[in-house]
Amino acid sequence: MTALPLASLHGSLRDPVLGSISFLNEIMTRFPDAISFAPGAPHLTFVSDLDIAGHVDRFLDHLCTTRGYDRDRARRLLCEYGPSRGLINELVADALRMDYSIDVPPRAVVITVGAQEAMFLVLRALFHSADDLLAIVSPCFAGIAGAARLLDIGVVPVAEGTHGIDVDQLSRACRDARAGGRRVRALYVIPDFSNPAGTRLDLAMRRELLELADREDFLVLEDNAYGFTAAPGTELPTLKALDRASRVIYLATFAKVCVPGARVGFVVADQPVRAADGSVQPLADNLAALKTMVTVNTSPICQAVIGGMLLEHGGSLAALGREKAGLYRRNMKLLLNSLDRHVRPGPARVRWNHPAGGFFVRVFLPAPADITLLERSASEYGVLWTPMSQFHLDGAGDRALRLSCSYLEPWQIETGIGRFAEFLRREVGT
Repeated sequence: MTALPLASLHGSLRDPVLGSISFLNEIMTRFPDAISFAPGAPHLTFVSDLDIAGHVDRFLDHLCTTRGYDRDRARRLLCEYGPSRGLINELVADALRMDYSIDVPPRAVVITVGAQEAMFLVLRALFHSADDLLAIVSPCFAGIAGAARLLDIGVVPVAEGTHGIDVDQLSRACRDARAGGRRVRALYVIPDFSNPAGTRLDLAMRRELLELADREDFLVLEDNAYGFTAAPGTELPTLKALDRASRVIYLATFAKVCVPGARVGFVVADQPVRAADGSVQPLADNLAALKTMVTVNTSPICQAVIGGMLLEHGGSLAALGREKAGLYRRNMKLLLNSLDRHVRPGPARVRWNHPAGGFFVRVFLPAPADITLLERSASEYGVLWTPMSQFHLDGAGDRALRLSCSYLEPWQIETGIGRFAEFLRREVGT
């Protein structure tokens, strides 16, 4: 057979953003003895003794008690395709109301195959024409940039300001789009300890952002993967909880607080949609309809595992994530302390931010943090990190890198930062 020219396939296949995650996996495989600050993955200690069957049984008991199913019918439900909207919607809606003051009916929730599918469904539903633009805080999570690229959606990068987003630049982007006959349809943002920069929007900025969304008539796609890591007493309300004008579509994942292998996330989309016949339904209904053409449904067995874990913690997302959050805060503190001890006396003009939660620290260098430098860091110093340039939409970030601490043990953080400091002194110090 004659080979298909890559140029004849969709342009996204030639976009570097699609290779960013596979690149990290590939380089970790090539340097298995290096200490890796690259993956933003959950710590494995919480899944080493996971009682999957026990959690499934707990959810089966819930189905029998709350829905009146007998045991056989409940078990069959987990073996069928299941509704595209999901099986654990009521549990999720109750948890959101209990923990985050997000008061929506179960019908407004769609259970998805990770947050990545939630992003894809929301973008497909919202973006009607080529004149619709997606604003993204840059640097950004590669998953949202990749989803936009697959759907041929134009993106507008918005730089980070002191408090996580440059609202003035976003306002100008809305005006510029209108002047060109287009519009900013939505903004994607991670308000709490963002990936990859670790930044957090303060309360005033959250309110200012919602006011701008209302004034400029765009929706906000709020990704809350890391908010659970905030220290007790420092929690901030989600954008969705502050929303009074139905501007916020809320995206979340169970990967960080439950188990990543289940691949379960969800989207809250209670925005009213009026059909041609005058009937009104929540946007979630439309997302569920799209889902039937993407993944059909989210695995009922995987939903049962997540549902059982929620039930074991009193139906609370906050309780479910509490122990894990403590470990991640510990690791973040160890990482920042190690940087202060090992790197502070070292090369000038190396600096980093100090997140109070999340998984990531951003380090700024006086030299390009490119693939060549990463290869040398891995092969000669035994330490891996992630170049920040792949997270930027505007060609910036070439002199910064990301360190992730979520996956590592304390000794690995200390040893790894010692190696990292030596790498900086020898390779970047001058």
